[in-house]
Amino acid sequence: MQQDEMSFWDHLEELRWTLFRSILALFVFTIAGFAVMPTLFDKVILAPCTSDFILYRGLCKISSHFSVLPDFCNENFHVNIFNIKLASQFFTHMTTSFWLALLLTFPYLMWEIWKFVSPALYENEKKSVRWVFLFGTIMFFIGCSVGYFMVFPMTLRFLATYQLSEAITEQVSLESYMNNFLMLVFIMGIVFEMPLLSWLLSKVGLINRSFFYKYRRHAIVGLLVAAAFITPSGDPFTLGIVFFPLYGLFELSALFVKKAPKEEDDETDE
Repeated sequence: MQQDEMSFWDHLEELRWTLFRSILALFVFTIAGFAVMPTLFDKVILAPCTSDFILYRGLCKISSHFSVLPDFCNENFHVNIFNIKLASQFFTHMTTSFWLALLLTFPYLMWEIWKFVSPALYENEKKSVRWVFLFGTIMFFIGCSVGYFMVFPMTLRFLATYQLSEAITEQVSLESYMNNFLMLVFIMGIVFEMPLLSWLLSKVGLINRSFFYKYRRHAIVGLLVAAAFITPSGDPFTLGIVFFPLYGLFELSALFVKKAPKEEDDETDE
């Protein structure tokens, strides 16, 4: 059963405290992130800039056994990051600390949202929504991990080694590096919410499982284009590293939506 009804002002007061606790948590973690950011910047954020990054070393071992794969064993690979704006390093320090705080407090923020909406739900609805928040949080972290360990390093390695002319010296600005880093990591986190989004759309009756069957071929083409855009190296191996996780999300999403009434009737008849 639902709890006793709260007045409009009670809801407003609860929302105020929810926002206050969320902002306070973000503020505290941002300060903590600011303190440790110089170390994290060198060992984590700039780690894909050197040849000893974990992905490169792993792919080097694999490529040594399969000659058709690209060579990832170049120990001279190194991306030079430079800064041309006087305040860029300071603002990068602050903004990166905030994004780190947002990443680390994401489970707590989801819990605060859950606390705010749960009094309005029935017991059976609470079980479903509680599971949804947990699943969404896990998938977000998996997506960010895929973005950091796979998508961004592969994109960086290709673009940093692409050469239009030998007369051009390759250097990457701090602003450009951070924009691509944050964009790809957080976009992958959001993309991995696809099963959760599909479940929500199914709940409100906008899609059903037949949608995924009908548009599977379109999705494959679209995901291949997206993968080629994210990692424009052109070789099938690099393309597959990005494509297969995205396609796996598409198929996983189909399992989270309701079947069409006709599909359910056909299974009952069988």
